[in-house]
Amino acid sequence: MALFDLDNTLLAGDSDFEWAQFLIEQGVLDQEVYEARNQAFYDQYKAGTLDIHEFLDFQLKPLARHTRSQLDAWHREFMQRKILPIVTAKGRELVKRHLQEADLVAIVTATNSFVTRPIAQEFGVEHLIATEPEQVNGEFTGKVSGTPSFREGKITRLDAWLASRGVQWGDVTESHFYSDSLNDLPLLQRVSHPVAVDPDPTLKAHAERHGWPILSLR
Repeated sequence: MALFDLDNTLLAGDSDFEWAQFLIEQGVLDQEVYEARNQAFYDQYKAGTLDIHEFLDFQLKPLARHTRSQLDAWHREFMQRKILPIVTAKGRELVKRHLQEADLVAIVTATNSFVTRPIAQEFGVEHLIATEPEQVNGEFTGKVSGTPSFREGKITRLDAWLASRGVQWGDVTESHFYSDSLNDLPLLQRVSHPVAVDPDPTLKAHAERHGWPILSLR
């Protein structure tokens, strides 16, 4: 099994951050109100101090203010303007290699599935474990559904996904997880092959202490 973080791992940037910036540029979100908060949350994430529920309240509420058709139209433009320029060629190749080896491949990300599912499809990855926005009749409510896919929550969500496939963690003979972030240490410590990808300073130091491979996809 090969698991990939998305933001700052397969992408040379952060889709969460870029989505909010895109909405600000579109005039959907007020720049003065949202830009500083968006940057503050991003800084907290990088520092390992993010309150995920506070952040999700900030991130998901705008989804509830617009119809799904309008959001989908914006997302298509977002993919072209913000995401494709930060998709790394080396990231594509790494994912392709695991798919060709018939590994079970999934992207495991804290970013919500509305933002990330089309990005996973761009990489040719069918399976996405992401934070799920609550929906009623196909429209977003602005709330989160279930456990956020963040820190230890990634393990919770991964186990639930495996169980839905009739698989337990003990059935997995080899497991890889690629990530850039200290926030992913719980899942990195669980797999048999943890790989630090363009890691932040905390993860880099941890990887060096434990002899983990350090890889750059940039």
